[in-house]
This record gives sequence, C-alpha cells and structure tokens, in this order.
Amino acid sequence: MIETSDTSCKTTCPYCGVGCGVVIPKDQGATPSVTGDKDHPANRGRLCVKGSSLHETLGDDDRLLYPRVRGQQASWPEAVDAVAHAIRKAVDEHGPGSVGFYLSGQLLTEDYYAANKLAKGFIGTPHVDTNSRLCMSSAVAAHKRAFGADVVPACYDDLELADLVVLVGSNTAWNHPILYQRIKAAGREGRRVVVIDPRETATSEVADMHLRLKPGSDTYLFNGLLAHLYRSDSLNSDYIEQHCHGFIEALAPALASAPDIEAVARQCDIPAEDLARFFDWFAENDRTVTVFSQGVNQSAAGTDKANAIINCHLATGRVGKPGASPFSMTGQPNAMGGREVGGLANTLAAHMDYQSPEDVDRVARFWQSPGLAKGPGYKAIDLFDAVHRGDIKVLWIMATNPAVSLPDNARVREALALCPTVIVSDCIAKTDTTHFADILLPATGWGEKDGTVTNSERRISRQRQFLPNAGDAMPDWWIISAVGRALGHESAFSFENPASVFREHARLSAFENDGRRPFNLSALAALTDDEYEALAPCQWPVTEKNPNGLERLFTDGRFATADKRAHFVPIQPALPTQQPDSQHPLVVNSGRIRDQWHTMTRTGRTARLWQHRAEPFIDVHPDDAAKADLKQGQLGRLKGRLGDFVGRVMVTDAQRAGEVFIPIHWNQQFSSTGLASSLMAPDVDPISGQPESKHGVARLERFPARWEARLLCRETHPRMWQAAQWSKVPLEGCESWWIAGEEAVDWSTTAARWLGGTPQIVMSDPSTGRFRAARFYQGRVLAVLLVEPPEGVLPDLAWLASCFGKESLTSAERRAILAGRDAELPDIGQIICSCFQVGQKQIEAAIQAGTGSVTGLGDALKCGTNCGSCIPELKKLIETTTIDADSATSKTEEGAALVTGQ
Repeated sequence: MIETSDTSCKTTCPYCGVGCGVVIPKDQGATPSVTGDKDHPANRGRLCVKGSSLHETLGDDDRLLYPRVRGQQASWPEAVDAVAHAIRKAVDEHGPGSVGFYLSGQLLTEDYYAANKLAKGFIGTPHVDTNSRLCMSSAVAAHKRAFGADVVPACYDDLELADLVVLVGSNTAWNHPILYQRIKAAGREGRRVVVIDPRETATSEVADMHLRLKPGSDTYLFNGLLAHLYRSDSLNSDYIEQHCHGFIEALAPALASAPDIEAVARQCDIPAEDLARFFDWFAENDRTVTVFSQGVNQSAAGTDKANAIINCHLATGRVGKPGASPFSMTGQPNAMGGREVGGLANTLAAHMDYQSPEDVDRVARFWQSPGLAKGPGYKAIDLFDAVHRGDIKVLWIMATNPAVSLPDNARVREALALCPTVIVSDCIAKTDTTHFADILLPATGWGEKDGTVTNSERRISRQRQFLPNAGDAMPDWWIISAVGRALGHESAFSFENPASVFREHARLSAFENDGRRPFNLSALAALTDDEYEALAPCQWPVTEKNPNGLERLFTDGRFATADKRAHFVPIQPALPTQQPDSQHPLVVNSGRIRDQWHTMTRTGRTARLWQHRAEPFIDVHPDDAAKADLKQGQLGRLKGRLGDFVGRVMVTDAQRAGEVFIPIHWNQQFSSTGLASSLMAPDVDPISGQPESKHGVARLERFPARWEARLLCRETHPRMWQAAQWSKVPLEGCESWWIAGEEAVDWSTTAARWLGGTPQIVMSDPSTGRFRAARFYQGRVLAVLLVEPPEGVLPDLAWLASCFGKESLTSAERRAILAGRDAELPDIGQIICSCFQVGQKQIEAAIQAGTGSVTGLGDALKCGTNCGSCIPELKKLIETTTIDADSATSKTEEGAALVTGQ
C-alpha cells in the first residue's frame, strides 16, 4: 500500500501505544488539519482529542531551534565536537562506564537503534536506559520469564473477539481511548467486561463488574484465581502438559495464599460474592483477554503481578488464540520499538541479551565492535544514583524529561546539577530537564521526524515527515551518527537516511536467527528507499514465511524458551513498599488524565487540551476531605515523606476511603508544587527495576490561602509576583496564571507590578477581599487581574481570553472585563467535550430541556460523537441533573439558548 499521495501524507500519532494512523493534507501551510486514517488497522479512522489537536501543537514557539554549548549558540560542527570531546575525555580518564544515556519511547526506532549502537557498541558503556523503564519494564520481564522473549502474543482484534475482557490497572477510556471505543463497540449479548481498579474511572462505565481492590493486592487476586481454576477443575490440563513447565511449583504458593475465596476477598478488600462471580466468569469463558497496564507495572512487585496474570492464561491455554491472551498495553508510541533495538540497560539489541555469551558475541560480530559492553548497565533509578555519586561524568538525555518523571525528583535534580556534562537532545527549548543542560541539541519534532514506531500489538508503522525542519533541528539518528563519526567510527555510522538505519536494524534481527528469537524482520532487510517510504503497517515477525507479518504468536504452543515450553512462575504475594502510618495515613495513586500527555511538552502547547482539567488536582473521598476540613474546589496540600503536592480538591466517592489520586503531568514550567513524583519514593521492582510510581503515602491538609487570583497577560509574563502557589494555564491569545497566597497583599500598590504597568480600570473591595484591575493600550487589553477570597468564585476565563484576540474592545466589553464575562453571552461552564468545546452548563441545560440520553446530547451538541472519551461524564451528568417534568417545557427556551450559544 502506498502511504502517501500528491494530496496527503499518512503518518502515525506520537502519543500513546495504540499507534493510530493520521492523515495530513498537503499544502495547508505550517498548521495543517489532522484526521484519522480510515485504512490504518489500529484506529480505522478514529482519533482521540489529543490526536485530533496535533496540528495545534505545531509551530516554532517554544522550540529549540539551534545548538547551544555552555549557554552559547553554536553551529552543528561545534556542538558535535563538544559532545564528542566530553565523551572522549570521560572515557579516557574514567573508562566507558563513566558515560550514560537516558532514552525515550518518544524516539523513533531508527533513532533508538543508532543511540544503542553508539553507546553499547562503540563507546562501550552498558549504561543505556530509557523512560520505558518507568512504564513497561515489568511487563518485559514477565514476558521473558513466561515466554522466553518480550512478546505480546495478541492483537487488537482480540479485544473485539473476546467474550470476557478484563481490564487490570488501566483507565483505558482516558489512556487508550481508541481501544476503549473498540471494546465498547464490540458489546453483544453474553459478552462481559470486568474492570479491576481501586478507583472508579471513566472506564468503569463499560464494566459489567468493577472490582475496587485494595491497591497493590493484584497478586493475591490472581493467585486466588489460579487456585480457583484448579479447585473448580477448570484447567486446560492437556495444554499445561504439552506446552508448559512449572505448573505444580506455581500452584503451591497460589493455594497457600488463597485458602478460599473469602481469604482472597479480605486481602483485596472486595466483596467475596463479586470475587466468586469474576472467578466463575473467567473459568467459563475460553475467549478471555486480560489487558494490563500501569496499575500493574508501576509497582515494586510489577513483574510478579504480570506473571500472576499470565499464569492464569497459561493454566487455561489462552495464549495466542483469537480472543484469548494476556495483553500488556504499552504506554508510549514507541516503547516497543525501543525494546526491539535494546534500549533497556539489561538488553543488547534485536531481543538479544547479555545473559547469553552467544548473543554478546553475535552482536559484536554484526556491529564489528571489539569494544562492545559485556554486561548489563544501570537501570533508570540506579543510573541517576550513579550520576549523583559522580560515577557518571557525561549523561546524554534524549526526548524525555526525567527531572519531572522520575520518583524523588529533588534528588534527580541534584544529580543533574552535579553532573559535569549533561547533554540534552529535545525539540522544546525550556523544560525542567533542559534547565540542567550543558549542551543542548535541537532535535526534530513530530511532523519533521521520519522513521518507524511499533505499537502495542507489534505493529510497525511509518511516521513520515510533512514539515520542514524547524531552525537547525536535525533528526536524532543524524545527531547520534555525527557524534559517532566524530569519535572515529565513520563506517559504523555512515547512515544516509532513516531507511538505511532501518535496514541494518532488520538485518540484525535476522542475523543468525534460528527461530529462537521471535523478533525477526528478515523480509524487510532489503527494502529500497522507495519501498521503505511506502511501507504499510505490519506486525512482526515479518519473514519470508510470513511476508505480511503475523497477527498472533505462540498459536502452536511453542515458545521462545530453551525447551520451547511456556514457564509458570511461582508468585509470593507482597504488598507495596510504602505503607501508610500515623504521619502519612493516605495512599497516593497517580496517573494520566484524558487530555494531557506525559510532562505536557507537546500537549501543553494547545489551549484546547487545558479546558478539561486546568490545574493540578487531588481526588479525595468525602470522608478524607471531611477529616482534613476540606471542601470541593479548595486547595489542598499532600505532605509526603519526600516532598509536597498542592492541587485543587475534587471530592468524589470514585475514590476509596484512605486513598487519593493525583495527575502525573504537571511540572515546574506549569506549576510551583504540582509534581506527582515529589511524593513517590524510588522503590523498584527487584527484577525489572521499574519504580513503584503509583503508590506513595501522604497526609492531606488545607492549603492556607488568604486569597486566590487569576492573572492574564498578552505577552509572556516574567512572573513578577511573589506567591506560594501558582499554576500556568495557556489560553487562546494570552497566558494565564492561577495564583494563591498565604500572606495579605496590598493590591492597590501590587497590581501595577503584576500587570506590568498602571491599570486603567480598578475595582477594589477590601472588606470582602475582592480586587480586579485591567491594563489597556490603544483599545487592546494587555493584562487582567482578578482576586477573590479563598471561598470566592472566580469566573471562567474563556470570554476573557477571547478579548485578548481582539485589536480593539468596545466600551461595553471594557466594562465587562472586570466581571470576567459578557452578560449577553451564556456561561457554558467547564468544558466536558474537548473535541467540540461543549461545556457542562450547556449539557445540563439540554438535559433539563428533556434530552435524557447520550445519543440525544450528541445530536444536539455533538458531544461524545468523536473520540467518545467524554461519554462517561455525559452519563454521569444525565444521572445527576434533575429533570423536573412539570417545568421541563418552561426550561426548553433557556436550554435551547445555551445549546445554540445564543
């Protein structure tokens, strides 16, 4: 299939591991529109709100456009020489192990391959790890223990074919919304969905059963399931005997930890009758898919949790069959591609490992690299500990933001500050991590990048360039190759284009591959440049026998282990490392939200994606809010053992009592005290090295605000205020900050400094703590300040933001500025549907006017008709919004006005 045409370019979304196809019309300038690719097997034309707004994240604003060396702009030859000199000096004086690399699932496979080859093969350092360590390494370790290789045996079609879909530790509706829509659309009589998650999330909306288990008790649950399958005579004994090893050894601890269903229910803190029903459903349904994600992986027992799930599938023979497999759902767009090329510190390349001397010799001969690293290197947490100790003298970070994402970020920042040479390749100029860079290298971003990515179902897709490089930005593979040549390895890094890198990667996957390694791209190893350009999505392995790839693996019951059998793994249940105490009584869970991605370096560039959740927040059970004397909408502070987190309190019974939830996305570019990693200890899984990033402890207290404010400025504001708490909220046409302070402020003297000059209109009411002021120039609004007491109500900022886009305001608009809204326009409320900008008050008005279904709301307002991520919230509003039948008619006109925006 030709994936480009004269009128459009087909590429791949750069967000989650679903790997959606995207179509970009050509000749539309710098910000073309984006639509889903109807021909791509992953999404079949659908896109979530993040994918739909990709075009809004383009442009040169905030981009890193030129190399910088020790604070000075440099040419590429100067920058490459500086990097090579730093590496050469460290190796000469301290050995190859003094150089470290920290890579990212945001890199393309070609970038990843070049970096891994340079570091392990030619610098000779094993200390190469990736931020995939933070999300997928426990799944990797579990796959290798059970299957003999890091292989996901399933495909997305299995989510639709399954009669039972079990979602474990995965808020699929928000984190993988396109797959959630596929699961939901496949609903049929007799088909069931079970959600296993401590929280009630948007995903719970599709569940026939929601098991709200105690955080960290997954191994008890799945050991209990294995014991139940045995006791109820629901095993596939023939499959176990013919294709597996170690069942009796795995069954013993399962039976010991699960003497009966009641005991398992107590450990998991869920009703025994619900647990028994789930066990029966699993036993009865041969076509079962168990999807697991970060709620399983991000744990000090993440590998055991994944293997406990896989054990149950092996025991029933449900691996690699249509509608029946364990399914690890990848977090990043190319986490799997990075695993293929050896991006993890304990792997080599092409699914070969240090544990095998034959693999070490094989890779060294293929690369013609006599200095190949001979053993595994530091995993992420250990890598930054080594930087902190001074063992790593040069650290090269590519396309990731560890100063935000790694646990105990204060220590990570200390490490970066202490490191003699920090090199950062990125497309964004200012991040928490680039702040520490001695050498900054401008990399191409999405739209400029050209290469491949591999999604969660092993599907390789092309990410194509449709924009010119911004400034002097260059592809990561090009930068790495230039450094490799500067270090004297000309022939090894003579790549001409991404196709040449891919061909070498494919040849290595096939090199002396006797079938023991499932990862094999031999049929793609001789692609011409034109064939590479036209490469259609395909699932590996891609070989002469299977030139179009394979949907499923291990279908014949033969695995990648030495004995060709799958291995059961004995699981001894263990609770999370961090446990509450009297000083820190609450369990802290963290995760993604619907409209943001990772540390917001991309999604933070578009105002639309800020409208659903505009600032850091804390989801709190009503009992815990009452104990802390906190109400809905107030600012709360979580005090942990390592740091603090401040966010807006959201009181909800979707949380279990004794537990809170916080988002992972905010950083110090967007918030003063909103880093989730501040509350997470660097405790890791002993097998995978993955941090326990979803289980911290803290106490909750009220943030003692004397006042809260909204500051909007046309130009980027130099932060002239002094306040204990702030968060930045980008809006269309202006920047805005949400600020709170603990000290009293004389606003009459402070306003001019905050606004950048003397305001022309002021409203002050010291008795109530209210103050509002605005600056204008030649009819244009320059800055607005709105101040309220902590219990006050600040207006929605959408109308105010629109005023900054106008060259001149009318007198009526100037008068309305201090009120924060035009009285003639309806207040639509908080945005619920980001795709079509539909607000809560519009939805409530339509419901009150008689629209009582999601379909009806979609017909009236379009909400819920694109990615569908807002449907659970629409259903909740239908449940909670009262429809008074007697007065519905009288409200119809009011509702219709809001619906139409008149």
